[in-house]
Amino acid sequence: MNQDFLNEYRHGAEVHRQVRQWAQKNIKPGQSLTEIAEGIEDSVRALTGHQGLEEGDSIKGGMGFPTGLSLNNCAAHYTPNAGNKTILQDTDVMKVDFGVHINGRIVDSAWTMTFDPVYDNLLAAVKDATNTGVREAGIDVRMSDIGAAIQEAMESYEVQIGGQTLPVKSIRNLNGHDIIQYSIHGGKSVPIVKGGDQTKMEEGETFAIETFGSTGKGYVRDDVRIDFQSLKSPTHSQQLETSHYAKRADAPNVALRISSARTLLNAITKNFGTLPFCRRYLDRLGHEKYLLGVRPLSTLNFYNCVAYGFQLNNLVASGIVESYPPLCDVKGSYTAQFEHVRQSSNVHSSKFNANWACRQYFCGLQSRRLSAEEMTIESRWGKSISHSIADEVMSR
Repeated sequence: MNQDFLNEYRHGAEVHRQVRQWAQKNIKPGQSLTEIAEGIEDSVRALTGHQGLEEGDSIKGGMGFPTGLSLNNCAAHYTPNAGNKTILQDTDVMKVDFGVHINGRIVDSAWTMTFDPVYDNLLAAVKDATNTGVREAGIDVRMSDIGAAIQEAMESYEVQIGGQTLPVKSIRNLNGHDIIQYSIHGGKSVPIVKGGDQTKMEEGETFAIETFGSTGKGYVRDDVRIDFQSLKSPTHSQQLETSHYAKRADAPNVALRISSARTLLNAITKNFGTLPFCRRYLDRLGHEKYLLGVRPLSTLNFYNCVAYGFQLNNLVASGIVESYPPLCDVKGSYTAQFEHVRQSSNVHSSKFNANWACRQYFCGLQSRRLSAEEMTIESRWGKSISHSIADEVMSR
C-alpha cells in the first residue's frame, strides 16, 4: 500500500483525535452551535496548518466537510449558517460529525453528545451497532451481511423516555459509505438494515462505517425552510435552512448567464474542489450577497423551490452544485449517530481506523520535531485542545 497514502490518513486521524477529545471534554449546554462549530473548525485548521484563507489552501488540507451539529430528530446535514443563534440545551441529543483531510484523504468520524442519562440506551444501541459494523467489515464481505448484523445489534435495544418504552430503530435510508480522494461519498453504500445488496468490499477501499438509530419512524426526510418572501408559509416556518453543499464530480459544462454565479463557481472550484462546504465557509472567504439575485428559474416548479429554499441559485439549478438539506425523522423523536473509518486491507490484520492510524503516525513513522502550534492550540474558549502527544502515546 502506498506509504504517502497511509501517512496522509494517519496525519488526518491524529488531528481528528485531538480535536474530538477536546470537543468531547469542552462542549457544554449554554454554548451556541456557531461557537461549537467554529471552535472545532478553527482547531482543525490550526493543527493541519491550513487556515484556508489563501486561494487553494483548503484543498491541500483542513476540513474534510462542514461540522455537523444535528439536534434531536435531525439526524444529519445540519450546521449553523451565519446569524444562527441556537443554544445547546441540556435536554438536546446532538450528533457531532466532522471530517479532516490531508491531500484529499478524508478521515470521517462522528459521535453523539447528551447531558441526560435518559438517552443512555439510545447511544448504547448506536455505538454497539457501529462497532458491530466495524467488526463485520472486511475484504469480500457482502454489504447485505453487514447491514443485517448492524440492524440486529441496533434493534435489540429499547429506551424509556417520558414514561414510554420506545424501540430503537435503524434509520433505513441512511448508510455508511466508501471514501475516495476528495470525495466523501465514493459510490458504494454500507446499509444499516438487512437487504439484498450483494456488493462486496474490496481490498484497498476505505469505508466510513456509520450507523443511525431513532426513537421515531426510522426514516428521514429533507427538512427545509422556505425563505422566499413570496412563498412564506407557517407550515415551514419552524423548519431548517440548507447549509451543506458540494460541487458535483460529474458537473455538466453549463453556460452560466449570471456573472455572479460564474464568479462563485470559480471560487468554489479553487477553494473546495469537490469537498463539501457550507455558507459559513463562503462568508469566511469574503463572499457577499451570494444568495441575492438567485430568483427561481421559470423551469423550476414549486417542489424545487421548497427543496432548495433561499439557496435556489444558478449553480444548484444547473446541476453543478448539489445541496444537502437537513435530514430529519418525525418531530418529537430522537436520533443518534456513531461513525468510524475502516480500511479494507490485509495490512495490520485488515484493520484501518482512526485510533490505529493516529498511534502509528506518532509512533516513529514521522520523526520530525512537532511545532509549538501542533503541540498546543488554544481554542476560542480559552482552553488547550491538545496536550503532549508523547504523553498521550505513552499512556496507552
